[in-house]
Amino acid sequence: MSPMLRCCVVLGVALAAACAELPQQGAAETAAAFELTGRIAVRFQDRRFSSALRWKQDAGGDEIWFTAPLGQTIAYLRADGGAATLTTADQKHYRAGSIESLTRSALGWRLPVAGLRNWVLGQPAPGVVSATVERDDASRITRFKQDDLQIAFSYAESGATRPSRIEVVGSEAEMRFVIDSLTTLQP
Repeated sequence: MSPMLRCCVVLGVALAAACAELPQQGAAETAAAFELTGRIAVRFQDRRFSSALRWKQDAGGDEIWFTAPLGQTIAYLRADGGAATLTTADQKHYRAGSIESLTRSALGWRLPVAGLRNWVLGQPAPGVVSATVERDDASRITRFKQDDLQIAFSYAESGATRPSRIEVVGSEAEMRFVIDSLTTLQP
């Protein structure tokens, strides 16, 4: 075998091995379907907001209920495809292209749902540079930066794989999410 042919074979094998290690794009970008209950507290400008939270996320989109202590719905968010709607307790309706832009215009702060879909599962959203990720002794993610946000995870138990609390700090708001329960759903 000539040296040139041998070099091409080695290069071809190396490229094939490298490609076999790459995750599929679609799988990495799609978060698992889940139902979550918890609480949210938001501090923005000189205002504060807190609520119980129920969130259902699946391939069809997101449904998020913000509720008062006695269970009344304060606001209901729904997003599917390229549209998001917000319905308030007094039945006012708002629409936008995404939950992020809708919450920014209607509530005054941006709910980072695109990242939260992964964060509640203990993972950064796709696109985080690994150098910005901090881990604890159990190799669980504890802090990272994503876009213009600083995210911190806290775990209720030493063996937990998902965070029980998520803190998100950005230039326009600080948010705390407490996850009371999270159930992954079968597709």
